[in-house]
Amino acid sequence: MVKTVSLFKFCILLLLLVCAGHSFGQGKINGFDIPRISPIPATVLNTQRTHISLHGKWDFQVSGSKDRHSINVPGEWEMQGFTVKEGETAVYSLKLDIPADWKDQRIKIRFDGVSSHALIKVNHIEVGEHEGSFVPFEVDITKALQASQNILEVEVQALTMSDRLACTSQYAVHTVGGLLRKVTLFTLPQTNIASTIATTTFDPQFKNAVLKIQSGIANESGLPASVQFQYVLTDASGKVVFQKSSPVSRQAGPNTTTEVETTISVKQPKQWNPEHPNLYHLKSTLLVNGKAVQTISQPLGFRQVEVKGNQLLVNGKAVKLRGVNRHSIHPLTGRSISPELDRKDAELFRDANCNYIRTSHYPPSEEFLNAADSLGLFVESEASLCWINHGASPIWKKWNYKDEKFLPYMVNADVENVLAGRNHPSVVIWSLGNESVWSPLWEKVLAVVKKLDPSRPTTFHDQCWGGFNNAHSTADIAVYHYPGINGPAACDTMKRPVLFGEYAHVSCYNRRELLTDPGVRSSYGKPLEMMYDSMYYHKGCLGGAIWSGIDDTFHMPDGRIIGYGPWGPIDGWRRPKPEYFGMKKAYSPIKVKHINWPSAGKKYIELSVENRYDFTSLNEINITAIINGVSQTVKSGIASRSSGTIKIPADQVKTLEISFKDPRGFVAEQEKYETDTEQAFPTGQNLTVSYTEKEAAYVVQQGNITYTISKNTGIIISARKGDTEILKQGPVFSMVPMNEEDGGKPNVAGETYQNNIYPLKNYPAYTLFANDLVVQKMDSGLKFSMNVSYLDCKGKQSYLFTNDGKLITEYEVQYTKADVSPYQYGLMLQLPKSFDELNWKRKAEFTLYPSNDIARPEGTAMLKAKPMNAVEEWGVVQKGDWKDDANDLGSNDFRSTKRYIKNASLKNPNGDGITVLSDGKQASRTWLQDESINWLIADYSNNGSEPFYGSPHTNGRIKIKDNILKGKLILVIK
Repeated sequence: MVKTVSLFKFCILLLLLVCAGHSFGQGKINGFDIPRISPIPATVLNTQRTHISLHGKWDFQVSGSKDRHSINVPGEWEMQGFTVKEGETAVYSLKLDIPADWKDQRIKIRFDGVSSHALIKVNHIEVGEHEGSFVPFEVDITKALQASQNILEVEVQALTMSDRLACTSQYAVHTVGGLLRKVTLFTLPQTNIASTIATTTFDPQFKNAVLKIQSGIANESGLPASVQFQYVLTDASGKVVFQKSSPVSRQAGPNTTTEVETTISVKQPKQWNPEHPNLYHLKSTLLVNGKAVQTISQPLGFRQVEVKGNQLLVNGKAVKLRGVNRHSIHPLTGRSISPELDRKDAELFRDANCNYIRTSHYPPSEEFLNAADSLGLFVESEASLCWINHGASPIWKKWNYKDEKFLPYMVNADVENVLAGRNHPSVVIWSLGNESVWSPLWEKVLAVVKKLDPSRPTTFHDQCWGGFNNAHSTADIAVYHYPGINGPAACDTMKRPVLFGEYAHVSCYNRRELLTDPGVRSSYGKPLEMMYDSMYYHKGCLGGAIWSGIDDTFHMPDGRIIGYGPWGPIDGWRRPKPEYFGMKKAYSPIKVKHINWPSAGKKYIELSVENRYDFTSLNEINITAIINGVSQTVKSGIASRSSGTIKIPADQVKTLEISFKDPRGFVAEQEKYETDTEQAFPTGQNLTVSYTEKEAAYVVQQGNITYTISKNTGIIISARKGDTEILKQGPVFSMVPMNEEDGGKPNVAGETYQNNIYPLKNYPAYTLFANDLVVQKMDSGLKFSMNVSYLDCKGKQSYLFTNDGKLITEYEVQYTKADVSPYQYGLMLQLPKSFDELNWKRKAEFTLYPSNDIARPEGTAMLKAKPMNAVEEWGVVQKGDWKDDANDLGSNDFRSTKRYIKNASLKNPNGDGITVLSDGKQASRTWLQDESINWLIADYSNNGSEPFYGSPHTNGRIKIKDNILKGKLILVIK
């Protein structure tokens, strides 16, 4: 080729081809080929449509089988009822209709995610091959096309090397195979745009910026061409910011790629950050021989990311990451989800005050990144590599994790992650891989990533200090998983920023405990708030991502429900669970620290407020105060990352509700305060209390309520109001042990969610007999005292029937042998099944809750028990509130523990009721069991048995051996 051109042209070509690639890729880095991912064109000269979606029904056949089927693309084959075993090949086929005006142009197909190996054929001619899931790749099919009746075939194998290195199918507990993400047919001119990379940097004052545009041109024709770019940048309103041409026309030789670099100064652009997701649009037009042949359009955000010391700076400001890990998941479609669901996820997490998503453990879809760009979320995009030399992946007992044969797969996974996301301002961190052991292979992966994109920092999810997986990674940001409350302070000793890549694990593995008492989930929020407060105040802690974002459950077509289970603040149907609100409160960027009510001479309320936004002053926030039901707008100028006082004009105040609305349209924080004192619960007055002794029992008459006490056991075996039975038995001491049962299925990493896990039954302590029963008449009423022997412990118990209508039961129990950790203990009542309405009022952890939250300060819940043969309803899309889901024990709302009760009551449809009065320290739990309503009033209750959520969630756990367990219960029957 060189001999056919002039010396002058040869010199020009030498200058231009420094960055030229092979096979129209993007060159090599450290010896590794960088594949090409073409921007989908907005326009192509003389072409009506530039691209065609190939979504819909494709033919599907497993090699060796005569049966042909229809399958949805995109989608997982196994979620659609097809089985393709390891080593077998699934063949997808589709008739291709090529538009007539695409003639004489390049025609390509882009696959956004195929799991895990794809061989592409057109008209039975091999045109391309790819290994690796969840990343886009393209193939040129031009030469294989016929004038008509074209057949596209994609031969897919799963469980290949990239799947093993990513644990893709292991994580999903089924084979993840198929065309998972969108497939697009598109056309390009013969000389076309191979890539456009836009990066922005600011001056030291972060006012003016430089936009660097690196555009790759592929001349796929047999003729040289003169090429030039024109660029137009517009703001969100469509206003033109600049129009610019590349400096000079370049000569692109035939069958070569060429890079054109253009730098443009932009005065005072609006910066992109999650709190202000200001997007511009860059339109790039390619001129070939002076004629516009192609345009592309891409969003652009002006933002700069850098690490300085142990801080991560965005646009010169230190940031704190408040986030979650996110799997792409839907119960009915698995790892293949719709663009609408991608956006909904981004909205749900943003509205819960998250500013950051870690895309565990594979790159996100283009649609999710588009949503993050426009809605405002930082993204840590993770390459599809997981558990390399980790105990959760058994293959490393056989393989050597330092073997060089794995290096090309590892490099490709990271390179393709970068290629897919590098033009999205939301992506601020590249994660090289998850929970793996650092090795010389990773060092080489890191070097390639840093050369490919030096504008973003990197993470590697090992452990950064001490112990587990600590093998001295050299990524820019250190990572630690599952720290306790002392973790944030340790971050300040590190030279790098420290990211808690996974922390505050939502309860999941204690499967039976969760099915039995969903109230475990309501205990999540307050410890998280304590944990994040510590993370916020320690400079070296960059923040963290809760594990995990969405319940990872798969409703398989054969009736099984599998996966790692319900570990998200939202479920697979995208309904908020109790942890969602706890996360929103913990992550709130606005903290009301203290309130001062109007005092003498001051006619205003003072709120001490901390503004935790990284970029937003409270003068941008819409603050509304509702005082005694009257609304007013409040102004504040508290700057980001600072504290101050908000004064609200007021005089006589009974109630204050204040809300802070984020500029992006959602309420970031709400609080509600009351000055009224609590009114005493009305009870009966001056009732006559008497008793009658019979051969086997004492009968106590308290007004119109009759109690029967067994002389043998000392248990109240009946309480009646006339002919209506109110109480079948109790109060009797009960201890509920902690329970870590995960379902029992053999596993290596906790993947035991299945459809045959049932809730636990809990009973009162088995009473053997009572001794030394004494009856005393007192000024306040009638008291029965006794010593009680249970099956495995001994204790004391007393009943006081008061003249004002109360029954006060006190107990003291001691275990001498059992070495058990209790989840709860207290006194248990058993009522007729007809008492199916629960009402409560409690001293809540937060001042205001959603009306459909099981932890709301007061409310009514109905039993609504529903016999279930599975952990959840298979294949049924859940649309109602999560609180109304039910099993054999009752609805989530009814059977969940209500903590810190002031009072709680059960009623039957006739209005008969029993009320427990408390001091805000006890917990109430009700459920249906053996055709009775069991009601436990717990004097002790902890946060459950989840093993991954450490301190402060685990604070307060005790052992019962040699401890004296005591408490009391006050009830009134009406």
